[in-house]
Parts: sequence; C-alpha cells; structure tokens
Amino acid sequence: MRKPPRALIVALAAAGTLLVPAAAAAAPADVTASDCIAGGGMVVVEARSDDGQIVWSKHCAGGLHDGRTVL
Repeated sequence: MRKPPRALIVALAAAGTLLVPAAAAAAPADVTASDCIAGGGMVVVEARSDDGQIVWSKHCAGGLHDGRTVL
C-alpha cells in the first residue's frame, strides 16, 4: 500500500487549522461611554420592541471602539 505524499498531509493539516473559528476574536470587550467618546466615537442608544417588551441596547459607533457594547 502506498503512503500519501508528505505535501498532501501538510496541506490537509494546514487547511484544518484555518477552518477552526477564532472564538476570542469574535467577542469584543465592552467599553464605557467615556472610552467610546475619547476614542472618537459616539454612543448610539437603540430601543426595539420584541414581543411587546422594549429592549434597550447601547453601542459605540465609529472611532477606536466601533461596534463594541457600551456599559
């Protein structure tokens, strides 16, 4: 029985590591409103209605902390 070429094994191993999601990069840290503004962004306050209940959320728009949740 023939052994697979070493280059094929290395390529498959490299492809497997690229397909693993980076969990740490997917969850940005929360910031304070002061940090958001100091980083050049602005605090956006949103109100949505989910099944009759109002849900409030705040996030930083623009600047250094763009997209992060504001505490």
